[in-house]
Amino acid sequence: MINDIEKLGLENTKQIFHNLSYDELKTHEIENGEGRLSENGTFVVDTGVFTGRSPKDKYFVKQAPSDKFIAWGKINQPITEELFEKLLKKAKAQLSGKDIYVQDAFCGASKSSRKSVRFVTEVAWQAHFVKNMFIRPTKAELEQFHPDFVVYNACKTNNENYKEDGLNSEVFVIFNIEKNVAVIGGTWYGGEMKKGIFSMMNYWLPLEGKMSMHCSANVGKDGDVALFFGLSGTGKTTLSTDAARALIGDDEHGWDDHGVFNFEGGCYAKCINLDPNSEPEIYAAIRPNALLENVVLDENGVVDYKDASKTENTRVSYPIEHIANHEPSLSAGHPKNIIFLTADAFGVLPPVAKLTKEQAMYYFLSGYTAKVAGTERGITEPVATFSACFGEPFMPLHPTIYAKLLGEKIDKHGVNVYLVNTGWSGGAYGVGKRMSIKATRACINAILDGSITKCEFENFDKFNLAIPKALDGVETSLLNPINTWASRDEYIVARDKLAVMFDENFKRYSDVPAGVEFAKAGPSI
Repeated sequence: MINDIEKLGLENTKQIFHNLSYDELKTHEIENGEGRLSENGTFVVDTGVFTGRSPKDKYFVKQAPSDKFIAWGKINQPITEELFEKLLKKAKAQLSGKDIYVQDAFCGASKSSRKSVRFVTEVAWQAHFVKNMFIRPTKAELEQFHPDFVVYNACKTNNENYKEDGLNSEVFVIFNIEKNVAVIGGTWYGGEMKKGIFSMMNYWLPLEGKMSMHCSANVGKDGDVALFFGLSGTGKTTLSTDAARALIGDDEHGWDDHGVFNFEGGCYAKCINLDPNSEPEIYAAIRPNALLENVVLDENGVVDYKDASKTENTRVSYPIEHIANHEPSLSAGHPKNIIFLTADAFGVLPPVAKLTKEQAMYYFLSGYTAKVAGTERGITEPVATFSACFGEPFMPLHPTIYAKLLGEKIDKHGVNVYLVNTGWSGGAYGVGKRMSIKATRACINAILDGSITKCEFENFDKFNLAIPKALDGVETSLLNPINTWASRDEYIVARDKLAVMFDENFKRYSDVPAGVEFAKAGPSI
């Protein structure tokens, strides 16, 4: 019998399928008609209208004491406790009188920092998704399991009265921190559960003096840990997947007194244009127990990974054991190196720069990349993107809190921090060339083997960054981007323009004293 079942508040439940095995979940998925099997036995589902998160529909209950800590605004929108209770009641009504799936999991591989989370849904594949993405408790741990937090996923209901409730749409993803409950309605997208708990970890851990991070992490044979931060398209997953190093995790991590640890027990990889030659580890991970979302199958169950007719955001979730070279404990010691990845489509930033602690906090808060605007014909001007802490949509607290924690940990553990540009050189997108993977790998390898620390450095003007004069495996002319442009004058104009963008973005942190202080490490305007 499920422990704490009476606390779920559901009525007339039929069968409760509690912590089913992968084989049992597959049977339910097939019998319920929830999707199809691909040719190799991987279950394939469609997530319906929503093939990505609904950030405009995410809310926190505004109440004491959490209201003092949350950074209210477009990211963290407030709702009343009364509205939360109304929508919770609606979700419970949807989940009552039915067979339900209850999946228990841990978030956080560090026992001193992890949270026990219970997920309740009426859809078998969503229980499967949770089993893939979070840490799977042992049989003995399940017998003693008591949830710290409960997620009610009532994806089959929606809030038709959203306008009179003052909300943005029929979809709702709502959190009550004091009651330790989240409710999802109106969207089937599995990533809402994953990122919802990530948002909660980003609330809980920093208040305990622990770092929460949107990054990938790996560890070398000598125990040296590297963290890779970067927004979509910067190479975070590709560069942290390294045959010579064990993967700790690909997306979400914590950093406490014991070291770095994965929040999750699985990976959630993009599948669009997936190629077995360029990403063999991910391709090989797509097998029974994995779960494919929104890909296109032919009549024989063969997946066409190039087909984006449903969405560009095709995904696969799989347990991390599907990656052969992973760290079984999902944890390791304190980082030796931190790497901020940016794909600078303006062609301004150097391929690698060593940051001071103050600069590390500045670039962490900036969370910069520049994307190529390819959505409309004829538009080739890159678009600057700034996402605080490289994960702004999931940060409930003021971004400077995370930056301050990072600075403290860099000091305490003597961490080296680098900025690596995987974007353009010799001109902006359309004129210059993308950095070769070979050159970027050479920069990363020099960081990881420590050889970069033996380089002679020079100052990179305007941004005041330390850049190496020479580096094995990288053409010397590439190391300072002013040398790669046909016109030095045009480069200086582009460099100064980007510096102003950084400065303008950082003004949003001037609402707190720490933000004013951190701004001093930015470009000279």
